[in-house]
Amino acid sequence: MSARPEDSVIRTPDAPEAIGPYSQGRKGPLTGRWVVSSGQIGLDPATGKLVEGGVAAETERALTNLRAVLKEGSATLSDVVKTTVYLADMGEFKAMNEVYARFFPDPKPARTTIAARGLPLDARVEIEVWAFLP
Repeated sequence: MSARPEDSVIRTPDAPEAIGPYSQGRKGPLTGRWVVSSGQIGLDPATGKLVEGGVAAETERALTNLRAVLKEGSATLSDVVKTTVYLADMGEFKAMNEVYARFFPDPKPARTTIAARGLPLDARVEIEVWAFLP
């Protein structure tokens, strides 16, 4: 099997290092005009620890991390067309949604929200995005 082009891997110090065998995101020859992120949780890249303050604080940090991954891939939150949100507790949907709404301009991306048990590091929320480069 041939190696994947190195320019398709997104790495930025402004988002947490991957905590497993995956990339922060991908773009380039293999994804065409798409920038695809891995799921981001509310990890502070400076400390490697989950931020405190519950689902709202974790959502804000996760989206800040995603913004950094997208920037490294030459995209912005305005380029996002699809998100997937994983919540440890659907009872926290409203708090997550209030923070989420502040990050995305109109028109908002399509979204799926899924209840997920056992997110990495006991996070309350994890978010992934697909952005299309114009």
